Order: sequence, then C-alpha cells, then structure tokens
Amino acid sequence: MDSLSRKGGFEPGYSTLEDWILAQTIPFSLDSTELNDAIDRAMARIGDTVRLLGFGEALHGKSDILLLRNRLFIRLVENHGFVAIAIESSFPRGRLVDQYIAGLGPDSFDDILELGFSHGFGRLDANRELVEWMREYNSDPSHVHKLHFYGFDSPTEMLASDSPKQLIYFVLDFLGTIDPVQGEEHRQRIEPFLGQESDWDNPDSLIDPAKSIGRSPNAIALRAEVEDLYEELLVRRPELVAGSDPARYQEAVHYAALARQQLSYHAELAGNSLDRTSRLLGIRDAMMAENLAYITSREGSQRGRVMAFAHNRHLQRGRAEWQYTDDLYSWWPAGSHLDQIMGSGYAVIGTAVGVSSSNGIGKPEESTLEARLTAAPGPARLIPTCKGQGLPADEIASLPRRSGSAKNPTYFPLGPESFTDFDWLAVLDSTA
Repeated sequence: MDSLSRKGGFEPGYSTLEDWILAQTIPFSLDSTELNDAIDRAMARIGDTVRLLGFGEALHGKSDILLLRNRLFIRLVENHGFVAIAIESSFPRGRLVDQYIAGLGPDSFDDILELGFSHGFGRLDANRELVEWMREYNSDPSHVHKLHFYGFDSPTEMLASDSPKQLIYFVLDFLGTIDPVQGEEHRQRIEPFLGQESDWDNPDSLIDPAKSIGRSPNAIALRAEVEDLYEELLVRRPELVAGSDPARYQEAVHYAALARQQLSYHAELAGNSLDRTSRLLGIRDAMMAENLAYITSREGSQRGRVMAFAHNRHLQRGRAEWQYTDDLYSWWPAGSHLDQIMGSGYAVIGTAVGVSSSNGIGKPEESTLEARLTAAPGPARLIPTCKGQGLPADEIASLPRRSGSAKNPTYFPLGPESFTDFDWLAVLDSTA
C-alpha cells in the first residue's frame, strides 16, 4: 500500500523497512525511458513549492552519478520549470561558464575548462557535456527562458583558498561605472593591501597557520577597507540602483559580502583554535548557502527554479561529521542553513551506491541500508525517505553502518540520519 496521501503527506503504516522499500521504490535505469518517468513521479511528490532542489553525490567524480545528474537536470528543464543549475565549483569562476552558454565570451569549452571551474571539475567529461547541452539549448530561439549556470562554492580549493581579489575587483568595477571618483578612491586604498595571489593561496597554510597571511597587518587593513566598501554600497543603495538596476546592484552587494567572508576564512586559516578545521568547514558551507540563497532569489524572482549539485555532505539538512585519520570534524553544512533560510522551498535528494570497485567499495554488508535498498528492483531506484514518518523507529535506530572506503575519503555510507538529512534517495547498484 502506498502511504503517500494525494497532498504529499505520509501516513504511518510500515512495520518493517522492507515493507517501506517494497511500497515506495521507483526503479529505473540510466539508459531507458524509465528515468524520465521516475523523475516525473518524484517531482509530483516533491511539489511545486520547492524553488531549490539539491542533488547530492555520494562521492566525488563518479561517472554514473554525474550522468544521472545531467539527465535529471535536462528533465527538470523540459518538464518542471527549472532554468538554472549550480554546482560545487567556485562562485566567481562560474560567471565565465554562464557567459559561454549564453554565446558570449570564449568560443570553445577548452577556453573555460580551467578558468571557469575550481577543483579541476572542468576536466570531467560529464561537466563538458552538461555545459555544451546548455549552450545548445540557449541557442534555440524557441526557448524563451534561457538557462543559467552557476558555481556556488566559496573560492577555495581542498588545500588552499583563493585571494579575495577577484571578488573585490568585481565590486570596484561596479562602483566605478556609476561613480568613477569614489570607485577609484576605494581602489587606491585597497590595492596596496592585496599583495600577490601566491601570498593567499599557499597550500601549506591549511596545515601550518603560520604560513597564512590571514591575520597579517595587510590582511587586517584589507578587511577594514572591504568593510568600508560594503557599507558604501548599502548606504548609497537608492542612487546605485538608479545608476544601474536592482539585479546588478544586488549582485555587487553579494560579491562584497562574499569578499568579507573570504577574508574571515583567511583569518581562521591563520588561527590556532582547537576547532580550526571545523570552523573552516563551517565558514565554507555558510558561504555556499548564501550563494545558493542568492542564486535562487535571482532566478526565482523572474525566471524559474534552480537545481544544486554537490557532495551529499554539503546539501544534507543535519549536522555534518567527517572522521579523518584520528580527528573528528563537525560543522553545519549548507543544506542545514538552507533549511532555515528557505523552509519548504528547499528539498534535497541524496545518492548512495552499492559497489564501486575502483573506489574500494565492495558489496554492502547484510542488513545495512545500502544492502536493503540495492536488493530492490533496479539497477537504480528513487525512494522517498518519508523523513522517518510512518517507519519503524527502532529498526532505523539500530541500522548497522556499512564499511567505508580506504581509497576515497569523500565517500560516506548511509545511516539512520539519512532519513531526515534527505527527502529522497537515489540509489545505484554500482558506479564506475
């Protein structure tokens, strides 16, 4: 019996997890028309109030998950009013990709492969395929609502953090187009403190705070100047909007806010607190959430809905934890912030895999959630978590957690928290 009411609510009634899986699983394969039907059925339950749909990946860079992401986004565009995608890549760099899909700027994807993405994500074939599809879609004059591409990550890499220069110059350029005198005055005061890019993105600073310049006299002075620049935008809102337009003004304010947060990140890099790494992870995810809230507001006000793609850990609703060697890090991820900011306007699909041999992920152990889910019809399936409602609480609480991966530290198994961290799960038998 399907426990979903017509309004999308859940009624109690599953005595075992197997009953829930049997009743609710929507099977599909990546290369069949079943996928579009599965997406449509899931979106009917998710509902029209969701403005931002998160789609998480269980581990980074796996081709089948990326392929599923692409086909999901295409269906969301074609059938569900989505007009933008934001991926876990640098927010300021994503602007170049958006220009490319609009037919502006560079003529070849190879020209934006490095400059338009962080983390090396431009080298992934699936990202090239996604961007090229969006460019082709936008070139069709029959498509009135053009698509937009965003990065929503903070300007950081795994082992380093970018200079705030790109963010600051964007704001200075905006101000300079409206008030050249004030724009140049701020530029002259700021530039002496920016230093070289290599001063900011030193990868050794993640391990050794002494290698970070985040609390140097120049960095402290720069933070004060950026604060002053930010306030300049706020107090002159009416004339700056009149001299540009509301969207351009809000974009400049957002870039200024990100520059402030980026400098806070660098200051934390230079600190010695016991929770330094957890704080860095938290600052990064808070910036991610602010970016996604801004993107959704920008798109939703006139155009349509947004899909976000990132690691499960960034998009989940609950507190995130990461056991790395002997250290346990804990922080509030972007999804937990978005849950507070957007409420029912945010929903998230997490992914899970049964086997990934290249990542050292073998067959899931008996009775684990992955073992139970992959036993259902597949080779892939969507299933609502019901947020745990109507499911056997004792059985969920006692779920054993499958073994992780010694090869890939970005993989995290499912657990009892997955029922509340995600609205839906997309579960693949395997990934290449």
